Amino acid sequence: MKRLHVHVSVDDLAQSTRFYSTLFAAEPTVVKDDYVKWMLDDPRVNFAISTRAGRAAGISHLGIQAEDEAELAEVYDRLARAERPIVEAKATTCCYAKSDKQWIADPQGVPWETFLTYGESTVYGEGSLAKLKEASEAACCAPTCCEPEAVLQAAPQSAAASACCAR
Repeated sequence: MKRLHVHVSVDDLAQSTRFYSTLFAAEPTVVKDDYVKWMLDDPRVNFAISTRAGRAAGISHLGIQAEDEAELAEVYDRLARAERPIVEAKATTCCYAKSDKQWIADPQGVPWETFLTYGESTVYGEGSLAKLKEASEAACCAPTCCEPEAVLQAAPQSAAASACCAR
């Protein structure tokens, strides 16, 4: 069963961790110096907060987390029919996890991430930057790891840009 993903940028991680732990009546499943995550079953959500430099506080991005390859393929198929540019990031390290993912922005520019996590990482995502830079050059618009702001720029306004970014 798929799980909704919500990532919120916060100013004070400790204060926000206390607030969300109280709200969810649950302790986080992942705690890092700059990132905290709850994997909740009621409601079924992967809820994360972080204090990454340069991000404004508030909703960072939304997503759908698949639990297996079949679910991921189903969601990827839906994205392909959404008539929006898609940015793919296979075998990436992001948010202290290893995953395959695709990014898309809705018509209002809200970034959405679809992904399947298959391992943990000791780093936020620095290891995948070279691979994503290569993908960016090929796709003209790939975001850096966990930087959905780049997806906003991936919503082209012209047919030429759309052909460049569509995959």
